[in-house]
Amino acid sequence: MDTNFYLGIFQNAADEIDKNVLAQKQLEVATGLYGDSVFLKLYKKSWASPSPNPLTAQSRIFFSIWMNDSAIAEEKLLYNIHALKLRLLKGYSIASRKFADSFRGSFAEFEQQWPNVSLNYGPLTLMQGWIQPDPEKMQEEIVELSNNFLEIESLIDQTLAKFKA
Repeated sequence: MDTNFYLGIFQNAADEIDKNVLAQKQLEVATGLYGDSVFLKLYKKSWASPSPNPLTAQSRIFFSIWMNDSAIAEEKLLYNIHALKLRLLKGYSIASRKFADSFRGSFAEFEQQWPNVSLNYGPLTLMQGWIQPDPEKMQEEIVELSNNFLEIESLIDQTLAKFKA
């Protein structure tokens, strides 16, 4: 994989996401490398345990879009929502499976807006899917997936509210 090429596409996509909407929703955007994957992540600091870096906090929730060599070989651009070690999230009393079930129940009405999405994962992956990217439009497709998430990010806050300690 040409890492710099894909990092450029992902960063340009991040730059296109409406900054006013991100600020209004208190969302942050980050791009980078994780293992052999190039990623774009959307997250809130409030969705992570206290840490200098919410992206590496012990407990955290985030939306991610990524690509790696195997995704390229399969012609897929992957996306998901991860919820890691929620039992450690301060101010909440969360059993991961109950949180996942609650989120997925709320997500059901939006499921048709997400191509090739599946909810058939353990509680750490709330949903995951993929699109077949058009190499000429991948940047726009990343922005479109990000905007889809902006429409449903409140489901995470609503689900968290059910587990407030």
